[in-house]
Amino acid sequence: MALVLNDRVKETSTTTGTGSLTLAGAVQDFESFNSGVGTTNTTYYSIVNPGQGEWEVGLGTLSASTTLQRTSVISSSNSDALVTFTSGTKEVFCTFPASKTIDMVASASGDLVYASSSNIPARLPLGSANQVLTVNSGATAPEWATPTTGASEGFAVAMAIAL
Repeated sequence: MALVLNDRVKETSTTTGTGSLTLAGAVQDFESFNSGVGTTNTTYYSIVNPGQGEWEVGLGTLSASTTLQRTSVISSSNSDALVTFTSGTKEVFCTFPASKTIDMVASASGDLVYASSSNIPARLPLGSANQVLTVNSGATAPEWATPTTGASEGFAVAMAIAL
């Protein structure tokens, strides 16, 4: 399962409620989620129920060729929770949420941006003076640490040799 972003992926759905969406096929001049994202992959999606004031942006998984699971909501017309969609034909399309852009993640000078365990941009704030960048104990993310005595000198020597 991979995070897949693709342009011009848009389908419709008449699904109601808060569950997975049954996709009804690509809109003219667009491709389907199955073609553009692929089954078992995740993608950022947007759902809009035109004229109803209902909308949702989230991370979803295409669990079958025509089924989009709404995995997690990023923002919505329901206070950023799952929307209980009412009747009508919804527009469902791939999007890239503003909150996931590097500009939104890196919010201070010196921030480092890295891919989290979910392959989503995350931010590591600048460490303190004399700290070094290491990997956390779970080997899942970078972190700042104060080196043990003599460790920083070894790092400097290794860097000098590498240059």
